[in-house]
Amino acid sequence: MAQIIKTDGQIVPVEPKNGTDFQLDELQQIVGGYVQLFPLANEAGEVMVMNEDGKIEGLPMNHKATELAAKRLFQGDYIVGNVLVCETGQIN
Repeated sequence: MAQIIKTDGQIVPVEPKNGTDFQLDELQQIVGGYVQLFPLANEAGEVMVMNEDGKIEGLPMNHKATELAAKRLFQGDYIVGNVLVCETGQIN
């Protein structure tokens, strides 16, 4: 199941509007701008969708998302803004 991980630590389950896959406009609305896909290093083959310009825009750090992505981040790097975590096949 897809979930939005908010900067305040809240995790919200979410389904695509069409029931199968998230469309670009949905992804942009969730992250608040242009989307960047970040494959996670997990067995489920999930991807994290984040705001491509989040750091430039000064979005707050997302601690839970940073922990989830830690295996693939450079040392000292971090995730900002609200993110969507879903299966790769749920993105159109």
